[in-house]
Amino acid sequence: MKQGEQIPELRVTPDKYLPHRYAGASGDFNPIHIDPEFAQAVGLPSNILHGLYGMAQVARAQTQAAGGDPRALKRLSVQFRGMALPEKEIVVTGTVREERDGVLVIDTVAEQEGNQIIRNAEAEIRA
Repeated sequence: MKQGEQIPELRVTPDKYLPHRYAGASGDFNPIHIDPEFAQAVGLPSNILHGLYGMAQVARAQTQAAGGDPRALKRLSVQFRGMALPEKEIVVTGTVREERDGVLVIDTVAEQEGNQIIRNAEAEIRA
């Protein structure tokens, strides 16, 4: 890949049970993630996805861009900027900003229904 090229777009729609599975895997059982009624009681539209799930999708897109080898992802930084909901598609896009010594620097965004849930993400993958 070269400067200015886009990585393959990643589209994923988390099912309504994903927050429960993710809570079990991560140990984060905050009720805003697993209890829609509680989430609504505190002013959220519904239960929300864990922020690190969104970050994992950004990492997944980078790994796919690197040919599927997770060892190629050398660095990842993100800014969490919005909430994501189950059962709504998340789209991860990225553009190669530069190449340094065989490492691609990729600017990445994750969106759900036009709302950026992660932005100013930067990944370095081995070219």
